[in-house]
Amino acid sequence: MNALQTFREIYHRDPQYSAFTPYRICPLGAHSDHNLGKITGFAINKGVRMYYDAKHNGIIEIQSLQFPKRAQWHSAETPAEKQNDWADYLRGATIALASRRPLACGICGIIEGELPIGGLSSSAAVILTFLSALCRVNGITLSETELIDAALEAETKYVGVSVGRLDQSCEVYCRKDRLLYMDMKDGSLETIPKSPGMKPFEIAVFFSGLERSLAGSKFNMRVDEARSAAYALKAFSGMEYGKFGDTNLRDVPVEIYNEYKNRLPETWRRRAEHWYSEFARVEAGAEAWRKGDVEAFGRLSFESGRSSIYNWETGSPELIKLYEIMTRTDGIYGGRFSGAGFKGCCMALIDPAYRESILEKVEKEYLAAFPALAGKYSACICSTEDGIKARNEK
Repeated sequence: MNALQTFREIYHRDPQYSAFTPYRICPLGAHSDHNLGKITGFAINKGVRMYYDAKHNGIIEIQSLQFPKRAQWHSAETPAEKQNDWADYLRGATIALASRRPLACGICGIIEGELPIGGLSSSAAVILTFLSALCRVNGITLSETELIDAALEAETKYVGVSVGRLDQSCEVYCRKDRLLYMDMKDGSLETIPKSPGMKPFEIAVFFSGLERSLAGSKFNMRVDEARSAAYALKAFSGMEYGKFGDTNLRDVPVEIYNEYKNRLPETWRRRAEHWYSEFARVEAGAEAWRKGDVEAFGRLSFESGRSSIYNWETGSPELIKLYEIMTRTDGIYGGRFSGAGFKGCCMALIDPAYRESILEKVEKEYLAAFPALAGKYSACICSTEDGIKARNEK
């Protein structure tokens, strides 16, 4: 039963409203946004959908088709501490929005994700979908920046995951058939159109069969290790440095990294090596996309995936196997882990002419390696899509 049917069954009526936020993929720029790097991204035509009505007593009542237990709280009395369940993302969003605008109305709604959880920024999509609904019933209009800030605050301050702005930015700013190219240091961005001479491409998403939560992964540790590298490089070179949390690799020129990298502990050096090499790959990838060279863009994405494995040291055995299969499959231009790389999925840019052979080969080889995941592994083919703001403006 889908979200619309569930709403009708519970509330015995059709909902007044619906909201949708697309998922995102990041072919280049992984593990960079929290240290103010550059990123690329697409929104895709799958995402999070919510059917809802306004509740004029201020009560928020939400049920997810992916998780048990309906969550309920008052918009003016949201628990100050997280409750350690799926709805913490929405509680955090309520607090973030209430700090910016008065909330008179609540919501009763059903929310569902169209694809398995993990690697497509599902948490950011859930938050943005909920925020757009809560804004609508309260007559609130947020700018793109305000919407991203509120969603980010919910995830970092309330849930406690040290994410950057990549996920929310892609899901807000992306445009169909355009590559989002964004500098996380100053927020400048460009949506680069697909060149008329570019070879055709589709987006394949391969789900490992293992779902994950960043809050329970080593994500925060990796972020801290990268910041530790920046802090040490500043100290070695005599640069001014302040609080640890304010230190990032973007403030350290690559020349200083190259000069002092051998003095870093091995773990910190690997994190920094990924960041600096990824920064260069993003810039090269944007130029390849401008020229319509999807094959060069894809090769850079494969290189990004390799660096995530060996320098960022992420990726479960399942995801690494998926990545390895992708690198030796005809018709795949390039790809990598999608998201942080702790379980979840891999994404790939593919030649549509090879679609069926790609799906068959990847599934066959992956399940040969992990037969216990038969019935849990899945794959889908997606296209690019407009972000949430552009969709709402239509």
